[in-house]
Amino acid sequence: MNFIASPFASRCRIALLAGAAVVAFPTIASAQDQADSNSANASQAQSQDDTSAIGNEIIVTATKRAQTLQDVPVAVSVTTADTIERAQIRDVSDLTSVVPSLSASQSQSQFATTYSIRGFGTSGNNIGLEPSVAVYVDGVYRSRAIAQIGDLPDIQRIEVLRGPQSALFGKNASAGVISIVTKAPSFTPHGSVEASYGNYNDVVAKAYLTGPISDTVAASIAGGYHRRDGYLTNAYNGDDMNNRNRWFARGQVLFEPSSDFSFRLIADYDRIDEKCCGVVNLRPSAATLAIQALGGMVNDYRTPFADVVYSDVVPTSKVENWGVSGQADYTMNSLKLTSITAYRQSSLNADQDVDFTSAKLATGANIGQAKIKTFTQELRLASDFDGPVNFLLGGYFFDENVDDHDQIVYGSDFRNYVDLLIRGLTANTQSADSIEATFGAPPNTFWQAGQGFFNNMKQHDQAWSVFGNVDIQPIDNLTLTLGINYTHDAKDVTTNSYSTDLFSAVDIPGAISQINAYYTALTVGQYLSLPAGTLASPAQIAYFQSVSPTGYNAIVQGVSAQTAPLMGFQALQFLPPFQNIPNAVEDGRTRDGNVSYIARLAYEFNPHLNAYISYSSGFKASSWNLSRDSRPSPAAYAALVNQGLAVTNLVPGSRFADPEIAENYELGIKGNWGLASANLTFFKQSIRNFQTNTFTGTGFILANAGKQSTFGVEFDGMARPTDELTLEVAVTYLDPKYDSFVASPFGDLSGTEIGNISKFVANFGATWDQPIGDDHLILRGNFRYAAPVQVEPGLLAFITTNTNGTPNYDTARAAARPFRREDDDLNASLTYSFANGLDLMVWGRNLLDHRSITDIFDSVAQSQSISGYVNQPRTYGVSARFKF
Repeated sequence: MNFIASPFASRCRIALLAGAAVVAFPTIASAQDQADSNSANASQAQSQDDTSAIGNEIIVTATKRAQTLQDVPVAVSVTTADTIERAQIRDVSDLTSVVPSLSASQSQSQFATTYSIRGFGTSGNNIGLEPSVAVYVDGVYRSRAIAQIGDLPDIQRIEVLRGPQSALFGKNASAGVISIVTKAPSFTPHGSVEASYGNYNDVVAKAYLTGPISDTVAASIAGGYHRRDGYLTNAYNGDDMNNRNRWFARGQVLFEPSSDFSFRLIADYDRIDEKCCGVVNLRPSAATLAIQALGGMVNDYRTPFADVVYSDVVPTSKVENWGVSGQADYTMNSLKLTSITAYRQSSLNADQDVDFTSAKLATGANIGQAKIKTFTQELRLASDFDGPVNFLLGGYFFDENVDDHDQIVYGSDFRNYVDLLIRGLTANTQSADSIEATFGAPPNTFWQAGQGFFNNMKQHDQAWSVFGNVDIQPIDNLTLTLGINYTHDAKDVTTNSYSTDLFSAVDIPGAISQINAYYTALTVGQYLSLPAGTLASPAQIAYFQSVSPTGYNAIVQGVSAQTAPLMGFQALQFLPPFQNIPNAVEDGRTRDGNVSYIARLAYEFNPHLNAYISYSSGFKASSWNLSRDSRPSPAAYAALVNQGLAVTNLVPGSRFADPEIAENYELGIKGNWGLASANLTFFKQSIRNFQTNTFTGTGFILANAGKQSTFGVEFDGMARPTDELTLEVAVTYLDPKYDSFVASPFGDLSGTEIGNISKFVANFGATWDQPIGDDHLILRGNFRYAAPVQVEPGLLAFITTNTNGTPNYDTARAAARPFRREDDDLNASLTYSFANGLDLMVWGRNLLDHRSITDIFDSVAQSQSISGYVNQPRTYGVSARFKF
């Protein structure tokens, strides 16, 4: 089965590729300018709200200085407020429809959202992993995806900075930055209200109001609510899933007593309470049949886009974010001092059915109860001299506490499910009852409802950095930029996790040794004609071995052959005991330090054309595995065993992943000729020790890929052949691969392509703005095409065992896998804009109703079964917005 586009969608894609001018790509469109997102001059802000900028004239602050997109010598994509409104972009994940180098995925809950730029992004499935793509809102770092996944509030623009940005940003920007800039309060009263209704009973309401409180104080308030029915149906209880239920509020106060000083205070709150996220079965196995034999149900794997799932646990994702930040700007002649202070708190409470069936295999499977408290402080000094040298100096401090809890609890069907697995593994010669007898446990001891694993982990992260850069103009039109950043990051982790799964606490190898010794002594006793049932003593066994070595060896081999199959039952030890930290061997601490650099030459050939060449490096500190799969390194494991401190069934693994070190070589050319503009970028980007988090069917393995790299080309352009028509295109080509990943969880992946990253992504579009008297009729849309790509493989399905017992990833079988994805995403809107400020709009997203599998994984505790997530179907609606 090949889950790609329908024939209708493919025909439409071909037509749209041939005639791209009739649809829209709103990445670089009319903008509401702001001279500097980090210094809010409110009197200018209002005038800029009423001024449109086109293409490379958009003002950005990607280098923490206000520059036009034409002049800024970095690879950056800008999405303006106008684009966000008319493209119905609801959250950061929707930006992928207009920024081809950005991708986003969401799996088991909102906290598992992953943002990637140029194919680089850290899995969000572990609260301990900070992202490689840093998200900033008004200069404040959001350390996890859950801190910025709600609907976008009063947005001025969103800048997506591609490539390492560690030289200017204080925390974890090894792959890029998403910088969200909100509107500053204005001294000119104005505002807006908006309401939208769409299919699936999609209701959106937003409002924004700003104005002066006094001659020196202005304020603004924004709020919104979004509710939508789910597009998946839980056939177990009739619930809908993957719905929307979220709201936000944001208030700002601007104090500007003089032209030299301003202070901006921002407070925000948002909340999400949704049923997320539904999983479909894509390939059943014998384990799936066992679940069905218990009366459990799964969807028909042949029709994954019927949008039917089965879950006996009501999945919920509850996220709450709030924060306060203050930004002070003080200008002293040609120097400007900026301070940004912030405190933020995020909480998560997420339930999920870990087996994704209607069978009661697990109950109370709460996969996330986390709280994150963060304090940040940034201070920087920037010059604005008339001479050939300017500089920026800064310091950054970050303090965060993470408190994480989760658990897996067996349900009433679990023992019967394991019993069926045992019978299948042993040709019906063993059962759950017989296994208990074999290992000397009382009846009904193993795999009982209520047993499970209870995870409790805390992490304290304190980091600081100092950074600076200098711009030197040795000759006219040539600028040399040199930048440096030193970051020190200290993490301390403590755990208090435990398992109550009694079978997982059985030392099977040790028990087998005891069983072998018992039956060996019993059999030797029989050969020595001891009374029936009498065990031979060690001395008698030694005597028998000396006089009949052949007979003794035959007894030992025969007994071992009988008990060897018991080792296979280790696969049913799903929740083994946990080795907590700190302990006598592991201190639960990491201390990282790194120097990142940037060197860039930019040359302006003429007012219409400039180019730059740059080298930059990036850094992301060690990430801790805050999950039940956290295990000591091989060296720590050996020390624990030698000192007699290891818990039963402990195996080596990884507690944390080493820091990421990014490098990027880039050549960019930017042109702006008034009626047209174009930007072309060539780059070679790599990350050493890239942090991977791989699901194996029973848990996640945190590891470092030795080196992951991508060669790429990015192009975006705009043309205005008439005053009414704007044509746009953006294209990204990527060639991602593992240069070195010898120690992957599935063998040596060195030299292989990286799954789930499309090599070619293109956005095409046009905007037609037709004046009708004083009114306007505006037609716009965008079409996003992503070339077919192998969805990240369900790894267990392609593991074979080497002769030495180690797992081997079968690349050839994975390449033949049918799970591929191709994106054909058409979005469009038609707006009638009245001169009095009223806009009436008809809009649609994914108008071709293109369905695809966004991610796949090995079904939990169901060997050889594959599950996955599906994308959102066609949505459409109407909206009204009034600006005053």
